[in-house]
Parts: sequence; structure tokens; C-alpha cells
Amino acid sequence: MRVGQNPVKIINEVAKPERITVAVLNYIPMLSGYYADLLNVLKACLNSIHATADLPFDLMIFDNGSCDEVIQYLVDENQVGRIRYLILSEKNLGKGGAWNVLFGAAPGEILVYTDNDALFYPGWLSRSVELLETYPRVGMVTARPYHSKPEYFTNTVKWAQETEGVKLEEGRFLNWEDFSSFSMSLGYSEKQSKEWYATTHEIKLTYQGKPAIVGSSHWQFCGYKSVLQTFLPFQMDRPMGQVKQLDQRMNDAGYLRLMVSDPLVQNMSNRLPKELSGKTPAAKIDGLIPGRAKRLAQLPGIRGGLLGLYDAIFRLYYE
Repeated sequence: MRVGQNPVKIINEVAKPERITVAVLNYIPMLSGYYADLLNVLKACLNSIHATADLPFDLMIFDNGSCDEVIQYLVDENQVGRIRYLILSEKNLGKGGAWNVLFGAAPGEILVYTDNDALFYPGWLSRSVELLETYPRVGMVTARPYHSKPEYFTNTVKWAQETEGVKLEEGRFLNWEDFSSFSMSLGYSEKQSKEWYATTHEIKLTYQGKPAIVGSSHWQFCGYKSVLQTFLPFQMDRPMGQVKQLDQRMNDAGYLRLMVSDPLVQNMSNRLPKELSGKTPAAKIDGLIPGRAKRLAQLPGIRGGLLGLYDAIFRLYYE
């Protein structure tokens, strides 16, 4: 038998979500090895979102089974209101599994997705939303230009060629500094980046006075939630490596894939940029390793063996 009345019945209003949900996918299983500095990277990512977003938004985090120290940080941020929605998964569902949850759970009309290693610059949010709202039938907008694979934006080019009032240009629209800063953050060497830069070009569109570079990235993008949900569910049997399903499905469905014309977000990868930290914990560890040992560890046979051992240990504890 009920005792008394539920006090909630006297409340006449509830909180309304913002139109934009910024959703961050996080996975930091340990704070050593490859992941030694990733908690600092995550903090820099979230701080940059709060510091530079120029439109109202709610921040949502999906944690994919991180270690206790990381979970405690996220819980603390949630309790003080810097994270509005926090979803904690006991196990790593992979990016596809996380997308299945995020694309359905985000309350906003516009969903901004990012990996946990993105560093945002002023203007990134309004510029992304501007392209989303100006161009018709947009699927994804990424907040920096880079060289995207042409097979994933064929229908964007087709739309531009067939639509009156669209200016289409092909050429070099990225300078070397912007191009290399992104490609080298993904692990490409300077030599590889130069070869890539010399043999590629970009496609630039201008529509209703708004320039955009053709292409987009599953690493960071914004889109209408109603559009993104049409590509669910993602059935991926590996935690990474299959996320280009979204790129391909979106292109096949005829949606535009666009990027802003100048870099407003940067990939930090697993280390803080030098301008944000003089000495990270990982850098201090590196300083203890003699140069001769570092050179020895790079020899093909030794490097492969050490990386294989690291991979085996990681799988033993985290798969």
C-alpha cells in the first residue's frame, strides 16, 4: 500500500535538452603503455569542447569499459554538471556498438560525435552546423578538411555537378602544414605524408556563399540524429577497423559528406600536444630510456617481437 503522494507530481516543468548533443566515445582501459597519457588527452578534449563551443549544447559521454581512475574522473565531471549525460558500459562494445547506443540515446536534434582525442578550436561548432543547415540532404560535416577517399563521396560530387548554383573546384586547397599536422597525427611519417600530399588534391564546393571541402570523417562529425539513426544498427565484430561502414552507407544513400574549409579540430592521438603540456608522464618515461636502447628497439626483428608481446599481454587482460 502506498504511503503518501509522490512529490514529483507537484513539479510542473522538467529540464529540456539542448538542440545539440555533443557525444564523446571514450575507452581508456589502463593508464600505462599506449594509454599512459590518454586521461590527459581526454581532459584536454572535454575542456576544449567547453571552452570553444559557440552554440548551446549538452555533453554526453559513452564510456566503453575504461579503468577505475578514468571512470572516477567522468563521474566527478558528471556530478559537477560538466557532463550532462554519462553512460558507463561494463564491457567494450566497440565503436559500432557504442554508435548503436549513442545515435539512439542522444536527446538533441543535432548529434555531434567525436572520439576522445579531438582538440577543438573556436568556431568549430557554429561553422559545422552552418554547413549542415545550408546544404541540402547533408549526412555528415567534419570540422576540419583533410584528404578523404573519393569512393566515399561520389554522390556528393554528383549532386554538385547536377545542381544549379553550386560552384565546384578541384585543386590544392590544403596547405602543407594543415595537411601534415593531421596525417602525421594518424601515424604517417613525414615522408609518407609528403608522398600523399604530392599525389592528391581536394574538391571544394561553394553553395549559397558557404564554402566546403568534399569528404568527411567518422572520427569527428555532426549530423541530424534522424538521419544518423537510419544507418543503425552497426554489426561489427571488431572494436575498430570497420567504422567506414558509416562512410560507405551514407554515400550509397545519397547524403552529402562535407568538411569546413579550414582546420577547426585536431587529432591529438595518444599524446598531449607540446603546446598543452611541457612534459607528459609518457614523455618522462621516454626520457629514462637511453638513445641506444631506443635505436635497438626499432630494429625490424626486435620491434616486431616487442610489439607482438605487448599485443599478447593486452589481449590477455582486456579481451
